[in-house]
Amino acid sequence: MIIIRSVLFNSVFYLNLIVQMIVFTPFYFLLPRKKAYGIPKFWARTNNWLMAKIAGTTFTVEGLKNIPKGGYIFAPKHQSFWDVFGLLPWLDDPVYILKRELTWIPLFGWYVMKQSMIPVNRGAKGKVMLEVMRRATEEMKAGRQLIIYPEGTRRPPGAPPDYKYGIARIYRDLKVPVVPVVMHPGLFWPRRKFLRFPGHFKVIILPPIEPGLDPDLFHQTLIERMETASDRLLLETVRDNPGLPLPPTAEARLQELGAEL
Repeated sequence: MIIIRSVLFNSVFYLNLIVQMIVFTPFYFLLPRKKAYGIPKFWARTNNWLMAKIAGTTFTVEGLKNIPKGGYIFAPKHQSFWDVFGLLPWLDDPVYILKRELTWIPLFGWYVMKQSMIPVNRGAKGKVMLEVMRRATEEMKAGRQLIIYPEGTRRPPGAPPDYKYGIARIYRDLKVPVVPVVMHPGLFWPRRKFLRFPGHFKVIILPPIEPGLDPDLFHQTLIERMETASDRLLLETVRDNPGLPLPPTAEARLQELGAEL
């Protein structure tokens, strides 16, 4: 049954993307930038609805009161493709740092550039950070939310932490709050797999780390807060979803935490 539901969800997921692009593209490019953001947010809402109805996967968001007003850095755990779009409806005007090559994809790249995302030419090496900071500063002044995955790439649930130091440099230079976010959608929408498992997970928005800390202290604080909350949430998620298949990284971490499997 899980295989059938997974195949059906994946098929409908991509069909939903294609249909909405065809239907809404004329409106998207005619609307002012921020109003046009309502279309990707609507797409995210429909994906979340389809995930619940077809795959049987639901979620709740806790800690919305911790989101500050104005510009800030939104720093979530990154485990799944769901992380890229799932929380768009709860963010006012997010901006992503992404590979320049993504902007070259027909239609998708046009959607991205309409929202003034920050493309990065990784081949430029030392010049990359200067350009990123220039663009990020502009977007922060406009009151936008900069999305940064502190570990850089998708990591399986329970994997040892691998936080990149780049977020500490950006925190130092932008002088805005950082909002840590922990969640385990990777247990239900695993990376590099087509299976979608039913169940329920939580997204926990932690209190912001205010600007002004030494970058090293900030980096250490971010890791400690996120990993402590992530471990607690991993235990809770597995407890509340008995029978959920676990990746080896999650099993290993649960054993380290003394959980009975």
